[in-house]
Amino acid sequence: MPKKHNFGAGPCILPSSVMEQAAQSVINWGGMGLSILEVSHRSPEFEDVVLKTQLLVRELLSVPDHYSVLFLQGGASTQFAMVPMNFLSAGKKASYLDTGYFAQKAIKEARLFGEVEVVASSKDKNYAYIPDQFNLDKASAYIHYTSNNTIEGTEVFDFSATGVPVICDMSSDIFSRKIDVNDFDLIYAGAQKNMGPAGMTLVIAKNEFLNRAKKEIPSMMDYRIFRDNMSMYNTPPVFSIYVAMLNLLWLKDQGGVSGIEQRNIEKAKLLYAEIDRNPLFYGTADVAHRSRMNVTYLAVNKDVEAGFLKFAADQGIVGIRGYRTVGGFRASLYNALPLSSVEVLVNAMATFEKIYSDKTVLELE
Repeated sequence: MPKKHNFGAGPCILPSSVMEQAAQSVINWGGMGLSILEVSHRSPEFEDVVLKTQLLVRELLSVPDHYSVLFLQGGASTQFAMVPMNFLSAGKKASYLDTGYFAQKAIKEARLFGEVEVVASSKDKNYAYIPDQFNLDKASAYIHYTSNNTIEGTEVFDFSATGVPVICDMSSDIFSRKIDVNDFDLIYAGAQKNMGPAGMTLVIAKNEFLNRAKKEIPSMMDYRIFRDNMSMYNTPPVFSIYVAMLNLLWLKDQGGVSGIEQRNIEKAKLLYAEIDRNPLFYGTADVAHRSRMNVTYLAVNKDVEAGFLKFAADQGIVGIRGYRTVGGFRASLYNALPLSSVEVLVNAMATFEKIYSDKTVLELE
């Protein structure tokens, strides 16, 4: 079968070497004669996997010792509710930055638990930028960011809020660039972008902040319960954690987060340059806030959009159709996507421009 170039927004593309190791482990994990899918999560072998994965997270992101690394279930969507359930107390309010679809979902869930103040929004320009000017109440329980907006194609590069605990949904750009974990009190991220298959949610949280959580919380929604039980209060997402471990080992071999960040910058620059050059396409996000992970762009008309989607599919390019409410195109450039795939997409755009231009000339004649 011809090679496919997978630009899908999620679940993510994974390195082929990781897929091969994971596939073998489904049949016979580590020569045990058992599948990773059926091994006990209480076994020493799997406890070692959890520990190794935690240590890899700490190493790759330079997580300080006074932070906990947790593996939960339910995706970022569960975190939308779990965060305010733990930290939004009566008489307090939480501050949220509204930068798009998933930020709106987080705001909606938080309002079930207390007062929410939207300190800034980019809705006025269809979420094409990241607001960088807003007044923050220093009495807020926390401020919540969505670091990368997968649908709108914007990314936050400056977390300048101070004096208030900072919580961030990093589902779609975690491990894609260097961050200073000390800038955050809690980070959460669904695994299915740059970490591994869906089913696991990473949480990195300052222990001092976790200790401030409300007392009466259901056990399955209490971060402290999972911290105190090595993320295994109940049966964890065994396969997702195992594949995340393999993927983080792969990332370490690529030069870690610093090494992959340079490649991600190169990939994004190449594609944005073609979007800006090619008269058939135009970007949707303000240049200063363009995402490196999810490149969103539109065609000049519906004929071009439909024609290029078909042309791209013929070149083995998949997953570039824009989100259903937006249309156009979205090319996700997650860590495992090679530069060569971006080159195929860029060449396809340039080739289609020539084909479309020649066709237009002939029709005019």
